[in-house]
Amino acid sequence: MLAWGGPVAQIAMIRHELVEKEQWISARKFNRVLAVYQALPGPEATELSVYFGTLAGGRLGGLLAGLGFVLPGFILMLALSWLYVAYGLTASGSAFAAVFLGVQPAVTALIVRAVHRIGKHALFDAWLLVIAAVSCIGTLLGASFVAALGVATLAYVAVTRKHISAALALCGLFLLYSVTVFVQPVMAAAPLPNSLTHQASALDLFFSGLKAGLLTFGGAYTVIPFLQQDAVFSNGWLTHAQFLDGLALSGILPAPLIIFSTFVGFLTGSWWGALAMTFAIFLPAFAFTLVGHSYFEKAVEHPGLRSSLDGLTAGVVGLIAATAIGLLPVTIKSVAALLIFAGALLVLEKWNSAWAVPAVVVLSGVVGFLFLHT
Repeated sequence: MLAWGGPVAQIAMIRHELVEKEQWISARKFNRVLAVYQALPGPEATELSVYFGTLAGGRLGGLLAGLGFVLPGFILMLALSWLYVAYGLTASGSAFAAVFLGVQPAVTALIVRAVHRIGKHALFDAWLLVIAAVSCIGTLLGASFVAALGVATLAYVAVTRKHISAALALCGLFLLYSVTVFVQPVMAAAPLPNSLTHQASALDLFFSGLKAGLLTFGGAYTVIPFLQQDAVFSNGWLTHAQFLDGLALSGILPAPLIIFSTFVGFLTGSWWGALAMTFAIFLPAFAFTLVGHSYFEKAVEHPGLRSSLDGLTAGVVGLIAATAIGLLPVTIKSVAALLIFAGALLVLEKWNSAWAVPAVVVLSGVVGFLFLHT
């Protein structure tokens, strides 16, 4: 109920409770467990809750601790999603529409900031930077995220094994493939994601959430491009604006960022859709620990797997960068929106606090209400 401020603040809160306040575990133990979960997919704060719950009370303790961490945000997001749909909060010209218009460029700023923050730690050599750039360019040209992540993983494995020519060939072929996708005439006839939304079945939402939950390497922000691909581009379940509204709502809740999946599920599949997508996206975070944390702990220390994970993470950073670039023309359509975007970036850069994210979202909504309401 106090988990405001995103994953960094949430992890710090858990550390304070377990290491400093209660002194249940050592700082060294906490850091080692955190390092393992940073290499695995899923929201680290949720996974830490499940792990330490399991350590204290077995699998039932892990399940209860994880649910305790997730449920407050889930219930709040479910309520906000219902209000969003039931009362037409984004009806054109309304005060609420102006609030959301103000928040959308701030959310884009959050994603841009996430690229920098995640990339600063994940792209620790020149090859990873190149791979992330190739992934970003290919994604912007229309290549599938599966191809982007596959090439990123294989290319960095080739680099670590000194097969530089193979890595260059993989990157070159991927970019060539991306160009061919971009120039296909069918692309010009593709429906715009801002024009129409479609309902989805609970099963579709479950598999979409599960796929995103299994690919969130590098932090909670990495889930954004995967859900955006399914919800906005591939299936037309949501518009760009609705997707950004869900991200904005998650930014002001005491919950993991990926709780915006509940919003996506509710808007596209009502109550059952929200449950299906939320359950699926958190399933890997629970399963990795409840099924066998010790095995994953050993696996992530294997040199071959570590290079694969490093390459995969670089590819994901490229996908998030492509998402941010793609959202800029969608969210910044006026001088006011540009100022909100720039101001949000400045605050996030200078204000290192757990309250920075919710404060940016709320203040941007206030600016939108004052200056964008018609």
